[in-house]
Amino acid sequence: MPSRLLPIIKQDLAFKLAGLNTVISVISGLAQIALIDAAAEAGIRRFAPAEFEGQAALRPQPDALDRGKRAALDRLQQYQTRGMQYTSFVCGILYERFGPGGMVAKGIGLRSGIGAEGDYIVHISQKKAHIPYGANGQPGTISMTSAEDVGKFVAAALDLPQWPPELRMRGDRMDVSRLVNIAEAIRGISVACVALFQAFSVLIAAGVQFEKAQYNPQSMESALQLSRASGEMQAQLRTIALIATANGRFDFMTSNLNPLVHVTPQGFQAWLQEAWQDH
Repeated sequence: MPSRLLPIIKQDLAFKLAGLNTVISVISGLAQIALIDAAAEAGIRRFAPAEFEGQAALRPQPDALDRGKRAALDRLQQYQTRGMQYTSFVCGILYERFGPGGMVAKGIGLRSGIGAEGDYIVHISQKKAHIPYGANGQPGTISMTSAEDVGKFVAAALDLPQWPPELRMRGDRMDVSRLVNIAEAIRGISVACVALFQAFSVLIAAGVQFEKAQYNPQSMESALQLSRASGEMQAQLRTIALIATANGRFDFMTSNLNPLVHVTPQGFQAWLQEAWQDH
């Protein structure tokens, strides 16, 4: 969005938002900043930015996966002092990443660069998986929720008397090794583990249908440097997402929204079974 158009867009948005109580954003970057400014001008009481992933406090600075989120939160903190509440809806990883075609098949994450099937952890159609391990030697753990349940949680949260700066929801939580095992079981695939603790070597056992790669912090950093040297942006984003997973960016121990609303989220295994039953 050209910056010269922002004043015009803000004025138009403020007019259209007049009389509303709450704005739920699904856009990012400068467009979201314009929406926040317009909401404040229109007297909107509550605003939820396009977060819908892990907790903001766990993100590194600078953040290659940011897409304007930090700037949006900074702007909302400014308007909070003027009476506009805001909350970040934290849902972890969306189940839809692991469905046929990935998130983009559902119209989600179209500009993220890593929204297609196989861009994150597992490519079920191609029978491949990438499992990041943290410095503690354990596979990364993620919290997850389906997009449908996110919608239910957000709708229910509209009735809460107050919004804290963060509302965390969760449908399931597991380490990514277990996630891959569930995917394998659902697809009925024979599996062997492929270690990738050496930066650029992959060992593939003969006769297996599914290829797993396990990454430690050193091999992920080496892969990131290689993708940067070659200018492969998508490879960079995929590796950064693996590093973020190993570092716990998409995980949280407690979900403060679940006990506040009457929503029963679907577990990951049941969701994945349904998603792939006709494929």
